[in-house]
Amino acid sequence: MFGISPLGWAHTLGSLPAIPMAFYMFARHGRIVPRSKAGAVYLVSMLIGASTVFLVAHQPVSNVIGAVTILLLLAGYGVKGILGAGRSAEYIEIVCLSVSAFLLMVPTVSEILRRFPDGHPLVTDLKSPLLLGAQGGLAVILVVGLTAQLLHLARRGRAAAK
Repeated sequence: MFGISPLGWAHTLGSLPAIPMAFYMFARHGRIVPRSKAGAVYLVSMLIGASTVFLVAHQPVSNVIGAVTILLLLAGYGVKGILGAGRSAEYIEIVCLSVSAFLLMVPTVSEILRRFPDGHPLVTDLKSPLLLGAQGGLAVILVVGLTAQLLHLARRGRAAAK
């Protein structure tokens, strides 16, 4: 079904919980919260998806996305353990985990558009205007969302300093 191998299904289903967890945390907290139940589910499912991409990917860029995602997750979840709970660690955490969510959504949107509906996908060419527009929209969401998160963190810091 949908031209996905059994290993591809394991990759897809293993990484799928990260999507609603990311949406939940962004809606509830304005960021990905590593030290929460949702954050733990996000980490595990992202690691499953990012590590299995090396076994299922057909595009060389997919391996790069997988490796960068793993590095961002390790940095985002580990920075406070290395730098402590200071402000610089919060900035690094927010940037790393927000970009990891972006790197989750780019191939997700691409795969959905290239596989659905089964047999007659919406996109058949990687240079399709629909696909490029969707990926551009994700990039805009990343820039706007990340800017909002960083401004919020900066305002919170200024308010605490007063």
